[in-house]
Amino acid sequence: MADAEALEVKLIVEDVSVQIGDRYLVSDVSLEVADGEVLGVAGPNGAGKSTLLRTLYRVRRPTSGRVLLDGEDIWKMPAGWLARRLAAVLQESSGDFELTVYDVVAMGRTPHKRAFDGDNAGDKAIIADALDRLDVAGLAYAPFDRLSGGEKQRVLIARALAQQPATMVLDEPTNHLDLRHQLDALNLVSALGVTAVVALHDLNMAAAFCDRICVMDGGRVVALGTPAEVLTPALLSDVYRVEADVAMHPKTGVPHVTLHTGGSRVTN
Repeated sequence: MADAEALEVKLIVEDVSVQIGDRYLVSDVSLEVADGEVLGVAGPNGAGKSTLLRTLYRVRRPTSGRVLLDGEDIWKMPAGWLARRLAAVLQESSGDFELTVYDVVAMGRTPHKRAFDGDNAGDKAIIADALDRLDVAGLAYAPFDRLSGGEKQRVLIARALAQQPATMVLDEPTNHLDLRHQLDALNLVSALGVTAVVALHDLNMAAAFCDRICVMDGGRVVALGTPAEVLTPALLSDVYRVEADVAMHPKTGVPHVTLHTGGSRVTN
């Protein structure tokens, strides 16, 4: 995790709104992410998390506002410029690739090569390292479309790693992963030292791995700060409509959320 106050700003979201028809999916969101900081984005379903993340990797153009990476408006820069600096891991793969796992991970090297260039020794070493770090080296020549959901997710994270970006945007990267691989994936992102924006449903994972957490509700940012500042019983009641206790974990020293079960849902 980074000491955000000691680092330069890497990513700026400036008054970003996304509107479809009369409905605002994201409304007037502004935030800054420091170089090397891991920012978690949390909130209930439909809060606008995925829409906001899509504006960061230039899939969804904001209705108003702008996104700056390294001081540049991403919508004014060539696609290749962004691809060399930012990698995205989405909730779902874009169809079933008719490729091997190795081929999918190798796609991460594309922004760094000219058209029709093959993989040189350096590329192959980077690809092999990414496969190994995500525990999918043994699947290198398996068809991607025959993998389980968890295996596919690890391959897509490996592809992003092979891209060697300075900034990563990850939308629910622990989706489909078992507990061990959830920890492995988030430990890896934290250890890379890259700037990362990570949407997570699991608040305890967010508290453990994120420098700060941005909580969204109804398309707006309703809380932004350290896990200890943000994860409070009052916020969980207001945003998630649940009752919960929050205490510092005795071993990790980070906030730990324990939900009240058995009819404890907040109704007013």
